[in-house]
Amino acid sequence: MLVKHILQDKGRDVIVIAPGATMAEAAQLLAEKRIGVVIVKGAEGALAGILSERDVVRAVGTDGPVALGHNITVYMTKSVATCRQTDTIEALMEMMTRGRFRHVPVLDDDKMLCGLISIGDVVKTRIAETLNEANSLREYISATA
Repeated sequence: MLVKHILQDKGRDVIVIAPGATMAEAAQLLAEKRIGVVIVKGAEGALAGILSERDVVRAVGTDGPVALGHNITVYMTKSVATCRQTDTIEALMEMMTRGRFRHVPVLDDDKMLCGLISIGDVVKTRIAETLNEANSLREYISATA
C-alpha cells in the first residue's frame, strides 16, 4: 500500500501556522485542534518546519514559561523528514521508526505540502490490511475444503 491510499481515506487537511507565531499561539492551536503537530509554512507556502507537542514541552522545560513568548522558529524542527505520495507504507514505517518521530508531511511532485501522515494513520492502515488478508485466507481455505 502507498501513502496516497492513506491520504484518500483520511483526507488531506493539514493545520498550518506562520513562522512569525509565538509558542503560546502554537500551543493554543495544538490544544484547540487536538493535534500533535502543526506544520510551519513559509511566505511562499513552502514547508518551513514542524512543531510538535514534544517541542513545546521541551521548550518550557528548558527555558521556562518565557519560552511561550518566543517565536516558534526558535524551537521548531527546520530539517523536516518528508515522504511522497508514492512511497510505500513499509518505507514510511521504517523512516518513522529510525527517526523516532510520529508525523511525516507528504509532498507532491512539485514539492508542495499535500498531506500529513501520523503513526496512528499507519497503524490503522496496517491493521486493516492484516484483517483483510486474514479474511481472504479464511475464505480461500473455506472454499477449498
